[in-house]
Amino acid sequence: MRILLTGAEGFTGRHFSERASAEGHAVIALRSDLTDSDALRREVLETSPDAVVHLAAISFVGHADEKAFYAVNVVGTANLLDALARLPARPQRVLLASSANIYGNTTQSPISETQPPAPVNHYAMSKLAMEYMARTYEGRLDLVIARPFNYTGPGQSPSFLIPKLALHFAKRAPAIELGNLDVEREFNDVRMLCDAYLLLLAHGEPGESYNICTGHPYTLRYVLDTFMRMTGHTPRIEVNPAFVRANEVHRLCGNPAKLDALLERHGAKLEIPHLEDTLKRMLAAAAVSVLKT
Repeated sequence: MRILLTGAEGFTGRHFSERASAEGHAVIALRSDLTDSDALRREVLETSPDAVVHLAAISFVGHADEKAFYAVNVVGTANLLDALARLPARPQRVLLASSANIYGNTTQSPISETQPPAPVNHYAMSKLAMEYMARTYEGRLDLVIARPFNYTGPGQSPSFLIPKLALHFAKRAPAIELGNLDVEREFNDVRMLCDAYLLLLAHGEPGESYNICTGHPYTLRYVLDTFMRMTGHTPRIEVNPAFVRANEVHRLCGNPAKLDALLERHGAKLEIPHLEDTLKRMLAAAAVSVLKT
């Protein structure tokens, strides 16, 4: 299958390209800027893909230009879908990567796809707007929406929590500044996420949204204890009040039942790497980066 991939140079895109290629698919990285509709239409026409995985987005919640969330995540996605809808032979499936952030700070957990959205920042709002905008293409494109919960892996920016911790332990830093240590979150493996995307390309039902999650959250203390055990290093943990969010939800995880039921109907199963294996791989990658500096 010829898969057109947006965001191919990003953290998730690199991992997806590797796993899709290993499955025998031809991955074609989109080069055009999503906001350049003319260039986008020309490239999409030249590519003529069998399927599309749309990962490109502004995803850093603290991005300085709030308008850019909507220019790229909503209007840019509309440009892409418009270009795809104009193709003489339209793709068999278009997967749009949304985010579990659209659910907001709900106290309901595990969260299913029926949970009413309640975004609390521009990133989440732009992803929800993208989902609603995409509905205008139903009947013209076979669209499936993925809502991933927290995931991580080697190569993720140290501005994210788990890569930050891996780097601190690899450096054997004497202290680490963190926020609330008792929150529970999913820390899924990017490999599982990419495999889920591939399975949704094969089996996802048009117009449906699917949580990409395990339903198994871990406390930050568990992650710290695991890194300490792996490295034999015990840094000083300092709670920085600036990192503690007011009214932070204690436990947040997704309900994977809808995706699990879909895969079961098709005789497929999603392999879930254990968190300890993910942390071990990230620690090894962080150690290599430390040696290079």
